[in-house]
Amino acid sequence: MLHHACRAAAFLIAIAICSSAMADPVADFYRGKSLMFYIRAAPGGNYDVYSRALAPYLTRHLPGNPAIVPINMPGGGGLVALNYVANVAPKDGTAITMMTQSFPMDQALGLDKSLKVDLRTLNWIGNMSETNEFFFVSKKSPTKTWRDARDRVTVMAATGSGSITMELVAMFNNLLGTKFRIIFGYPSGPDMSLAMERGEVEGRSTSNPQVLAPTIGEVIEKYNFLLQVGLRKTPQFAQTPLLSDLARDETQRSVFNFISKAVVIARPIVTNAGAPSERVAALRRAFDAAMRDPDFLADAAKLNLEIASTRGEELERLVNGILDAPPAVRTEVARAMQMRPDAMTPQGAQ
Repeated sequence: MLHHACRAAAFLIAIAICSSAMADPVADFYRGKSLMFYIRAAPGGNYDVYSRALAPYLTRHLPGNPAIVPINMPGGGGLVALNYVANVAPKDGTAITMMTQSFPMDQALGLDKSLKVDLRTLNWIGNMSETNEFFFVSKKSPTKTWRDARDRVTVMAATGSGSITMELVAMFNNLLGTKFRIIFGYPSGPDMSLAMERGEVEGRSTSNPQVLAPTIGEVIEKYNFLLQVGLRKTPQFAQTPLLSDLARDETQRSVFNFISKAVVIARPIVTNAGAPSERVAALRRAFDAAMRDPDFLADAAKLNLEIASTRGEELERLVNGILDAPPAVRTEVARAMQMRPDAMTPQGAQ
């Protein structure tokens, strides 16, 4: 009897040891919790659409399957959301945001003094899209090509004063000789499109032209696309000039190449410094799985979202490469991005 009792006890101990070994501390942590997704734009814009499309699939593949809570936190061209996640939100892997694509470039060049977060300290989860940045105008605008914008003032809309639109327009004006003028302060992409319809502005930029109309054909029929910025042309916009192809010398080529690398970080997802490494790894793998999920890809197709993902580890290397670019290149880029005061006006002040 004692022998059987000992064997039973040993069996129970073995089960307990195996159960303990099989326990997933990440799943245990997230189970029953909420993952807060702070969206850096107002409802309806590209950042909002991409973030909400990703949200349910991220937690589908995250151990413990926490609830996902999207929270719109617009302001400062994305600074409000980033500062909150970096400095206020819990540093335990329960707060994420889709960061403004221009911030790595802003830090590398020291362009935005309001950017107080050292991006090297963030935990990079993954990038949803490597799409180009497109500059376009209404068909009503007398500007039909980027060369036309050298001959006349073309009024463009932007969000914050430190937005990618503002920075690239400054570069176009300084290096290509265009005469773009910016009206800034619009809350979101839809607001800028509405301003185009009202005639307040002639155009704007976007990293997701697919959402401007039901089909690409209708998009091209509705707008004139002046320039695209990225590593290579988007096939559907093969007739739209690529910025890097317009370089006149090696200095311009180095500037345009720096910008092109920065721009393709279009939809980067981050969590704050201090999040435990095992939860960061779990968020990265959940992101990777979400990007391959057939249901997610079907939803993205219905929304006309461009998906070309980058893993978190590669995204981190890409960002650090921008931050650590040679000083001479950064100096030239920063000089090219100096916007003349007479080329920008706050919304409502024109």
